Amino acid sequence: MSTDPPTDPPEPTRPTEGTSSPEGTASPERTVARGARAAFRRWRRTRPFWAAVWTGIGGFVIFFLPMAPLGKILQVGVGGIAGMAGGIVLMAMALLILLLPSQRHTAGVLAVIAGVASFPLSNLGGLFVGMFLSVLGGSMAFAWLPEKPAKRTRGLLRRDRAAAEAPVPPVSVGSGTA
Repeated sequence: MSTDPPTDPPEPTRPTEGTSSPEGTASPERTVARGARAAFRRWRRTRPFWAAVWTGIGGFVIFFLPMAPLGKILQVGVGGIAGMAGGIVLMAMALLILLLPSQRHTAGVLAVIAGVASFPLSNLGGLFVGMFLSVLGGSMAFAWLPEKPAKRTRGLLRRDRAAAEAPVPPVSVGSGTA
């Protein structure tokens, strides 16, 4: 005799995210969300997105660390004001990197300078975290290059490629005498 528990009947399968609904059409919410995500992805790939994110987070850390409780602040007074100013500059550079990718070199250099300057001016550069993130983001913005469009093949290139793929006639090797 077997003591196996009875098996449950199989559950009905649900359509997965990439498939259509049982009626045969994709739900409008999914198609709109998919289209919006694809549009955001295309927009994001035309600019140094991650450089702006890291620079903005670094500026946020440097800006809000002087607002911490008094027991956690290493330096108060003018250093707090300098930290808030440095954080504002870094967040502005993040917006500039994101919205004007043609100005990425200038904004990247200014972000690196503001990040390094935050070390003596603002609580060791946001306890090193804000300084590191702003220098990382600024250097990524400076180094970013836009994608080059794919090269089109023209008629001349097709002819050259066809000539290279054409069979080569055999060459007879003589005995070397005339």
